[in-house]
Amino acid sequence: MSKARLLVVEDDPNLGDILKEYLEMKGYEPTLCRDGEEGWSKFKKDKYDLCLLDIMMPKKDGFTLAREIKKVQEDLPILFLTAKNQKDDVIEGLKIGADDYITKPFSMEELLLRVTAILRRTQKSEEITPLKVYEFGDFQLHYDKQLLEGPKGPHKLTSKENELLRLLAAEMNKLVNRSHALKQIWGDDSYFNARSMDVYLSKIRKILKDDPKVQIITVHGEGFKLIVGDS
Repeated sequence: MSKARLLVVEDDPNLGDILKEYLEMKGYEPTLCRDGEEGWSKFKKDKYDLCLLDIMMPKKDGFTLAREIKKVQEDLPILFLTAKNQKDDVIEGLKIGADDYITKPFSMEELLLRVTAILRRTQKSEEITPLKVYEFGDFQLHYDKQLLEGPKGPHKLTSKENELLRLLAAEMNKLVNRSHALKQIWGDDSYFNARSMDVYLSKIRKILKDDPKVQIITVHGEGFKLIVGDS
C-alpha cells in the first residue's frame, strides 16, 4: 500500500521540521513548505491526500491557500494549524470546507489521531460507490456522480454534501439521528464536526428551495428529516 502524501505548509521553521520528521516516522510522505506561495506551487505540481495548513503565514495566508486549493480539487481534505483560538477562525475554516482544526500548542499524538481519522474517512468514502439515484420532489440525486439534478438545473456536490443528502434521501420522511449522521460521515460526533455538518446542511437547504415541496426540518435535540410533500 502506498504512503499517504501530505502537503504541510508551516512558516515556523522549528515546528515545520518537527512535523515533517514525525509524520515521516509514522509512515507518511510529507512535503514541507515554508509559506503559502511555496505551498501553492507544490500543490500544482504534485498529488496529495491531505493538506496541513498554518493560517498566519507570509506571502499567502492559509485561508487564501485553502480557497485556491478547493477551487482546483474540492474534495481534498484540509486540516488547519493555528496559534489562534477564535470562533471567527473556526467559522471561516468551516466555510472554506476544512475537515478539521487544531490549535497550537498541540501534541504530535493528537495531530496524528486527527490525520489518521481524516484519511480513514476519505479512503472509506472512496471505497463505497453505489451507483444509485435517489428521487425526492423535483430532485434527483445521482450519488455516483455527486450531482443533484433540480428544477433549476444541476448542482455539483462536495463529497460531504453528497453523503449527507444520500443519508437523508435514503430515510426520506424519517428521522435521521444527528449523532448517527456525524459518525457515519465524519467518523465522530465532535463539536467541530457538528458545526461542519450544520454548514453543509445550510448549503443543501438553499438548493432545495428550488422545490417548495422539499425541505429539511430540524427535530430539536434529535436530528433531521428530509420532508417531501405533505408528509
